[in-house]
Amino acid sequence: MPTAPRPTAAPTPARPSLTERRKAETQLEIARTAAALFADRGPGVTADEIARASGVALRTFYRYFRTKEDAVAPLLAVGVRQWIGDLAAATAGPDAPPARTALEEAARRALTPADEPAAEALRWTRGLLRAMPGDPALRAVWHRVHHDSEEELRPVLARLTGADPLAVRLAAAAANTAMRVAVEEWAAGDTRADGPHGPAELVVRGMRALTAGLADLDGRPGGRPGGQGGGDGGAGGPEGPAGGRQDPSAR
Repeated sequence: MPTAPRPTAAPTPARPSLTERRKAETQLEIARTAAALFADRGPGVTADEIARASGVALRTFYRYFRTKEDAVAPLLAVGVRQWIGDLAAATAGPDAPPARTALEEAARRALTPADEPAAEALRWTRGLLRAMPGDPALRAVWHRVHHDSEEELRPVLARLTGADPLAVRLAAAAANTAMRVAVEEWAAGDTRADGPHGPAELVVRGMRALTAGLADLDGRPGGRPGGQGGGDGGAGGPEGPAGGRQDPSAR
């Protein structure tokens, strides 16, 4: 994902060692440099140029990355972790919204530049996407990061919806595709990231279109129904007799 790192209320895992933190910081710094160079020069940029601009030896560069294209992966992965962590944190409380609403809100936040570093990350991503037609390996990195994003979404959505594995997988695929297509569509044009045709607006349109038939997303964390009493199931349409999901055996 193209977002810049932002503070999040997601649960904090065990703190990595100092060596691990320094390695991650170095990788991310090289990734930022690589993204900026790809965005500026296209696929003609070399690993040596990325290493020199990052202030590291070429041998050090190859200790961290197998190819020049792999160098952008940490920057994209930061955004993935951010928006999934944001989704998990926003839906952890007793008053959490239905999963469908939480997904839309988290996606919108992830693709709305909150500051200049976030806006710059989106500009780099636009440049990366425009360089991809001439560099299949760079496109492969983009798709690999999104594949990993889909995998990481599954346990979060499973907890939020209580749905069966197939429904969870479909929801993760729909949400991940909406994110990817929104950024790709925005990057193909010249509109501002924070404007009415920016990626944040596009992802909401895409999310609604791709998840319209997924009634499980109208549930709340722990599988609780999104409606009250015998009302409709929400944006996905009527569900079970009490507003919750139908018994899978009755589908």
